Amino acid sequence: MTPPKDFNDRMLSLGLARVSEAAAHASARLIGRGDEKAADQAAVNAMRDQLNMLDIKGVVVIGEGERDEAPMLYIGEEVGTGNGPEVDIALDPLEGTTLTAKDMPNALTVIAMAPRGTLLHAPDVYMEKLAIGPGYDKDVVSLDMAPAERVRALANARGVKDSDITVCILERPRHEDLIAEVTTTPPRRMIAQAIDVVVHIRRTREGRRIEAILDVDGPGDPAPP
Repeated sequence: MTPPKDFNDRMLSLGLARVSEAAAHASARLIGRGDEKAADQAAVNAMRDQLNMLDIKGVVVIGEGERDEAPMLYIGEEVGTGNGPEVDIALDPLEGTTLTAKDMPNALTVIAMAPRGTLLHAPDVYMEKLAIGPGYDKDVVSLDMAPAERVRALANARGVKDSDITVCILERPRHEDLIAEVTTTPPRRMIAQAIDVVVHIRRTREGRRIEAILDVDGPGDPAPP
């Protein structure tokens, strides 16, 4: 990556706000209609139209897949008028297509922009992620451990039973084995059905605390079939 550049364009920041607003308004018209693809396409069209009004030489580096796989705002697509600064763009016109289609809360339109060469060009791949709450020693759990081992390690570190640990898992077909393993072991579980970033906060005597997130997904996670 190239060294960071000074990038303080107030008008450009306001332009980005209009980009995300346009995508949100466009997809909002399809809330509760049961059509995920139509909601996503509406957000994509609105976001592209607004991006192409900005005086930038923009390239999408994190988008909706490679060109042949996602003819929307794809990785490598050039946007903007061609004038102005050269920038990298990361975006998701509608994060939460299922949420929108089913009239559920927390759908988002997402966009970020930075000087050319300063955003990671990340391919669309699934990622294994593990997040736990505060107050634990470093390396108390790892991705190399089995799910049941992680739960047991967290419980031992807290001095509680395995059943006192709450686990959050994104509900996807590829996670069936993970869900099955957690279901057959003592810890309580929470399955999130339609979002890609899950945080569960548990109330304790000491206050609220995030206990564990066993598996969430990286960019490009498709909606469930």
